[in-house]
Amino acid sequence: MGKGRLEAFSDGVVAIIITIMVLELKVPHGTALADLRPVLPVFLGYVLSFVYIGIYWNNHHHMLQAARTVTGPILWANLHLLFWLSTVPFATAWMGENPLSTAPVALYGAVLLMNAVAYTILMLLLVRHEGPASDLARAMGRDYKGKLSLALYVFAVAAAFVAPVVSVALYVVVALIWFIPDPRIERVLKTPEGAVE
Repeated sequence: MGKGRLEAFSDGVVAIIITIMVLELKVPHGTALADLRPVLPVFLGYVLSFVYIGIYWNNHHHMLQAARTVTGPILWANLHLLFWLSTVPFATAWMGENPLSTAPVALYGAVLLMNAVAYTILMLLLVRHEGPASDLARAMGRDYKGKLSLALYVFAVAAAFVAPVVSVALYVVVALIWFIPDPRIERVLKTPEGAVE
Protein backbone atom coordinates (compact mmCIF):
# COMPACT_ATOMS: atom_id res chain seq x y z
CA MET A 1 0.00 0.00 0.00
CA GLY A 2 1.08 3.60 -0.47
CA LYS A 3 2.96 5.50 2.22
CA GLY A 4 1.31 8.91 1.81
CA ARG A 5 -1.18 8.56 4.66
CA LEU A 6 1.50 7.23 7.01
CA GLU A 7 3.70 10.25 6.27
CA ALA A 8 0.85 12.74 6.62
CA PHE A 9 -0.40 11.24 9.88
CA SER A 10 3.13 11.11 11.31
CA ASP A 11 3.75 14.75 10.38
CA GLY A 12 0.52 15.76 12.10
CA VAL A 13 1.34 13.87 15.30
CA VAL A 14 4.84 15.37 15.42
CA ALA A 15 3.36 18.86 15.02
CA ILE A 16 0.99 18.20 17.92
CA ILE A 17 3.83 16.88 20.09
CA ILE A 18 5.84 20.06 19.51
CA THR A 19 2.76 22.18 20.25
CA ILE A 20 2.15 20.36 23.53
CA MET A 21 5.77 20.87 24.55
CA VAL A 22 5.72 24.61 23.85
CA LEU A 23 2.48 24.98 25.81
CA GLU A 24 4.34 23.62 28.86
CA LEU A 25 6.57 26.71 28.82
CA LYS A 26 5.20 29.11 31.42
CA VAL A 27 5.77 32.84 31.32
CA PRO A 28 7.86 33.99 34.30
CA HIS A 29 6.34 36.32 36.88
CA GLY A 30 8.15 39.63 36.81
CA THR A 31 9.95 41.71 34.22
CA ALA A 32 13.60 41.39 35.19
CA LEU A 33 16.05 39.05 33.46
CA ALA A 34 16.57 37.35 36.83
CA ASP A 35 12.92 36.24 36.68
CA LEU A 36 13.88 33.90 33.83
CA ARG A 37 16.15 31.84 36.11
CA PRO A 38 13.38 29.63 37.58
CA VAL A 39 12.07 28.68 34.11
CA LEU A 40 15.51 28.07 32.60
CA PRO A 41 15.59 24.29 33.33
CA VAL A 42 12.16 23.87 31.73
CA PHE A 43 13.27 25.88 28.69
CA LEU A 44 16.51 23.91 28.31
CA GLY A 45 14.56 20.64 28.56
CA TYR A 46 12.23 21.96 25.86
CA VAL A 47 15.17 22.82 23.59
CA LEU A 48 16.70 19.35 24.01
CA SER A 49 13.38 17.61 23.39
CA PHE A 50 12.59 19.85 20.41
CA VAL A 51 15.93 18.84 18.90
CA TYR A 52 15.13 15.16 19.51
CA ILE A 53 11.66 15.43 17.96
CA GLY A 54 13.21 17.27 15.01
CA ILE A 55 15.82 14.54 14.60
CA TYR A 56 13.15 11.84 14.54
CA TRP A 57 10.98 13.81 12.11
CA ASN A 58 13.95 14.43 9.81
CA ASN A 59 15.23 10.84 9.82
CA HIS A 60 11.69 9.44 9.54
CA HIS A 61 11.17 11.60 6.45
CA HIS A 62 14.45 10.46 4.89
CA MET A 63 13.79 6.80 5.66
CA LEU A 64 10.34 6.92 4.07
CA GLN A 65 11.77 8.65 1.01
CA ALA A 66 13.79 5.49 0.40
CA ALA A 67 10.78 3.20 0.94
CA ARG A 68 8.36 2.56 -1.90
CA THR A 69 5.39 1.04 -0.04
CA VAL A 70 4.33 0.03 3.46
CA THR A 71 2.53 -2.93 5.01
CA GLY A 72 0.17 -3.43 7.95
CA PRO A 73 3.01 -4.33 10.35
CA ILE A 74 4.90 -1.21 9.23
CA LEU A 75 1.84 0.92 10.00
CA TRP A 76 1.72 -0.58 13.51
CA ALA A 77 5.46 -0.08 13.98
CA ASN A 78 5.01 3.55 12.97
CA LEU A 79 2.20 3.94 15.52
CA HIS A 80 4.50 2.37 18.12
CA LEU A 81 7.10 5.04 17.33
CA LEU A 82 4.49 7.80 17.49
CA PHE A 83 3.30 6.50 20.86
CA TRP A 84 6.77 6.82 22.37
CA LEU A 85 7.33 10.19 20.72
CA SER A 86 4.06 11.38 22.27
CA THR A 87 5.43 10.63 25.76
CA VAL A 88 8.34 13.05 25.29
CA PRO A 89 6.34 16.14 26.43
CA PHE A 90 5.44 14.48 29.75
CA ALA A 91 9.00 13.32 30.44
CA THR A 92 10.36 16.71 29.38
CA ALA A 93 8.01 18.59 31.70
CA TRP A 94 8.79 16.37 34.69
CA MET A 95 12.55 16.61 34.17
CA GLY A 96 12.32 20.37 33.59
CA GLU A 97 10.38 20.90 36.81
CA ASN A 98 12.82 18.69 38.75
CA PRO A 99 16.23 19.31 37.17
CA LEU A 100 18.89 16.70 37.88
CA SER A 101 16.55 14.62 40.05
CA THR A 102 17.09 10.88 39.70
CA ALA A 103 13.63 9.60 38.75
CA PRO A 104 12.75 12.34 36.22
CA VAL A 105 16.17 12.10 34.53
CA ALA A 106 15.93 8.30 34.41
CA LEU A 107 12.38 8.42 33.01
CA TYR A 108 13.45 10.92 30.36
CA GLY A 109 16.22 8.54 29.32
CA ALA A 110 13.87 5.57 29.32
CA VAL A 111 11.52 7.48 27.01
CA LEU A 112 14.44 8.34 24.70
CA LEU A 113 15.53 4.69 24.75
CA MET A 114 12.04 3.47 23.84
CA ASN A 115 11.87 6.01 21.01
CA ALA A 116 15.14 4.64 19.66
CA VAL A 117 13.93 1.04 20.01
CA ALA A 118 10.67 1.89 18.22
CA TYR A 119 12.52 3.68 15.42
CA THR A 120 14.86 0.69 15.03
CA ILE A 121 11.91 -1.71 14.79
CA LEU A 122 10.31 0.49 12.12
CA MET A 123 13.57 0.68 10.20
CA LEU A 124 14.10 -3.10 10.34
CA LEU A 125 10.55 -3.78 9.12
CA LEU A 126 10.94 -1.30 6.26
CA VAL A 127 14.29 -2.82 5.26
CA ARG A 128 12.85 -6.33 5.37
CA HIS A 129 9.85 -5.22 3.29
CA GLU A 130 11.99 -3.41 0.73
CA GLY A 131 14.53 -6.24 0.51
CA PRO A 132 18.26 -6.61 1.15
CA ALA A 133 19.20 -5.13 -2.23
CA SER A 134 16.95 -2.08 -1.83
CA ASP A 135 18.11 1.51 -1.64
CA LEU A 136 16.90 1.62 1.96
CA ALA A 137 18.90 -1.47 2.96
CA ARG A 138 22.03 -0.04 1.34
CA ALA A 139 21.48 3.32 3.02
CA MET A 140 20.93 1.88 6.49
CA GLY A 141 23.93 -0.40 6.31
CA ARG A 142 24.99 -1.69 9.71
CA ASP A 143 23.47 1.34 11.49
CA TYR A 144 26.40 1.93 13.84
CA LYS A 145 24.99 5.29 14.96
CA GLY A 146 21.71 3.67 15.94
CA LYS A 147 23.42 0.91 17.91
CA LEU A 148 25.72 3.39 19.65
CA SER A 149 22.71 5.54 20.59
CA LEU A 150 20.87 2.58 22.13
CA ALA A 151 23.94 1.69 24.22
CA LEU A 152 24.39 5.29 25.37
CA TYR A 153 20.73 5.53 26.41
CA VAL A 154 20.97 2.33 28.47
CA PHE A 155 24.12 3.61 30.17
CA ALA A 156 22.55 7.05 30.75
CA VAL A 157 19.42 5.60 32.39
CA ALA A 158 21.59 3.55 34.75
CA ALA A 159 23.82 6.57 35.44
CA ALA A 160 20.77 8.61 36.51
CA PHE A 161 20.71 6.63 39.76
CA VAL A 162 24.29 7.64 40.53
CA ALA A 163 24.98 10.94 38.74
CA PRO A 164 21.98 12.46 36.91
CA VAL A 165 24.19 15.18 35.43
CA VAL A 166 26.13 12.48 33.55
CA SER A 167 22.84 11.17 32.14
CA VAL A 168 21.79 14.61 30.90
CA ALA A 169 25.23 15.08 29.34
CA LEU A 170 24.85 11.75 27.51
CA TYR A 171 21.39 12.76 26.24
CA VAL A 172 22.99 15.89 24.80
CA VAL A 173 25.81 13.83 23.25
CA VAL A 174 23.35 11.52 21.47
CA ALA A 175 21.41 14.52 20.19
CA LEU A 176 24.64 16.01 18.86
CA ILE A 177 25.49 12.71 17.14
CA TRP A 178 22.19 12.85 15.26
CA PHE A 179 21.76 16.63 14.92
CA ILE A 180 23.22 16.70 11.44
CA PRO A 181 20.74 14.83 9.21
CA ASP A 182 21.82 11.31 8.38
CA PRO A 183 23.40 11.57 4.90
CA ARG A 184 23.26 7.83 4.17
CA ILE A 185 19.86 7.92 2.51
CA GLU A 186 20.57 11.09 0.54
CA ARG A 187 23.79 9.55 -0.82
CA VAL A 188 21.93 6.45 -1.97
CA LEU A 189 19.02 8.35 -3.50
CA LYS A 190 21.07 10.87 -5.46
CA THR A 191 20.12 10.97 -9.11
CA PRO A 192 22.75 11.19 -11.85
CA GLU A 193 22.18 14.96 -11.95
CA GLY A 194 23.08 15.16 -8.25
CA ALA A 195 19.62 16.05 -6.96
CA VAL A 196 17.88 14.03 -4.28
CA GLU A 197 14.72 12.28 -5.43
